[in-house]
Amino acid sequence: MATERSSWAVGYTVFASVMLMLIGAFHVFAGIVAIAEDQFYAVGQEYVFEFDVTMWGWIHLIGGIIVFAAGIAIYSGQVWARTVGVIVAALSALLNFLWLPYYPVWSIVMIAVDVAIIWALTAHGRDLAEGRDRI
Repeated sequence: MATERSSWAVGYTVFASVMLMLIGAFHVFAGIVAIAEDQFYAVGQEYVFEFDVTMWGWIHLIGGIIVFAAGIAIYSGQVWARTVGVIVAALSALLNFLWLPYYPVWSIVMIAVDVAIIWALTAHGRDLAEGRDRI
């Protein structure tokens, strides 16, 4: 007996994949800005985790490409991609936490979206893959 997939679950999974692609693109853009113009980001307070802005730019650029690729894989319905998506969303949240001194409001927004992605993939990710198997 086949189980019916929930349209809400599929919608949340599609939301997670699109948001991963969007967040990946945002990371790439932030990385390009940090690499091209060191003075664009102003550091307020000094924190323990302190890197050169150019180094942060490369971290954002490479991380953004990985996050974007995970979003594409989730959208294509790959079962392994849900696990990768949760991992890269968690790493994105950690990266944004470390990025707080440079861009605090944006970092908080990105962390909130990362948490929503993790929830969508862990609570409803299976339904999209099951729907692909029956097509």
